[in-house]
Amino acid sequence: MDGHEGHRTLEALGLADAPRDHPLTYPGTWPAESGLLDGDRLLPLDRLTFPDRTPVLAVGSNACPGQLRHKMAESALTSAIPMVRTRVTGIDVGVSAHVSVLGYVSASPVDAPGVRRELFVIWLDAEQLAVVDATEPNFDRVRLPEASARIESGDGGIVSGVFAYVNRHGVLHNGDGVPRSHPGQRSLISELLEGSAKLRQMFGVTPEEFCARARADARLCERGTQWFAKEKMVTLSGLEHLRVR
Repeated sequence: MDGHEGHRTLEALGLADAPRDHPLTYPGTWPAESGLLDGDRLLPLDRLTFPDRTPVLAVGSNACPGQLRHKMAESALTSAIPMVRTRVTGIDVGVSAHVSVLGYVSASPVDAPGVRRELFVIWLDAEQLAVVDATEPNFDRVRLPEASARIESGDGGIVSGVFAYVNRHGVLHNGDGVPRSHPGQRSLISELLEGSAKLRQMFGVTPEEFCARARADARLCERGTQWFAKEKMVTLSGLEHLRVR
């Protein structure tokens, strides 16, 4: 590796940490620009579309190179992943109505007409797609309708055929039945704990306690997920109708 490529390592770019290891950092650090995730490096891209791959909109930790690297390494995959920064209209980042065994409450896309966000599309080959599918047991991968979800690449081109992972449990609402936006993990958990004595009883009184108790305790996570529903904190994402039945 020459000196220039050394500056492109995830460590040098501040992108190496993964939320699976540091849950309060969820969704992890995203790149400042499009790039090619190649092992522990993020290299420049020479194009923004990849017709032989499947484009997937990343609203959470799938846009974090450190997390993606972990997912691929667990399945011994070494092929590179293009990560393209896009402008998205019609989709916002909501809060999944489940507690993850990785110790956090993850993000989920929600239907949001007129809302504009900058999000990453990751372009996956068949093996990579199967790996990411397997790491999303609480989600269904759906194809986003181009009529209501407009995704533009950096050169202004429209990206078609984009998929996203929609939470099977629904999403948390803002108190008025409208899906709430994900504010980042520490803020989210602080708000959830402050608003529920039952959640504090189950998960502790601080975000650190929440993460520590949730990690790898599937039964506790399931109890937390059930509590969201029992307390009527859950609403639809607006994307459920896209599931293939």
